[in-house]
Amino acid sequence: MIQDEHVNTIMRALADPTRRKVYERIATTEEITVAELTRGSGVTQGAVSQHLKTLRLAGLVAERPEGRNVYYRAEPQGLAPLAGWMSHYDAFWRERFGKIRDILKEIDT
Repeated sequence: MIQDEHVNTIMRALADPTRRKVYERIATTEEITVAELTRGSGVTQGAVSQHLKTLRLAGLVAERPEGRNVYYRAEPQGLAPLAGWMSHYDAFWRERFGKIRDILKEIDT
């Protein structure tokens, strides 16, 4: 049950398109500050900070304070519960890919 709650938290965190963009931007850098994330985003620094808080509480990002700046980095292991949840559907996708493979073989002959 705790695992389900964590998956729900991660899904809620990534459901917001703006938050997802913030996370994607963090994931493409080693570390980035709130100011850097805000620049060119069309979102206020306060809103970015709120999105970062949600991502941090979901375990998707970590922060490192240094002087007046706080640096954020993606935590890849934060996605592990979501990946684990998705793995329950492997059989479903394997079956579908198998059918596609059969159809492609029929087309080639």
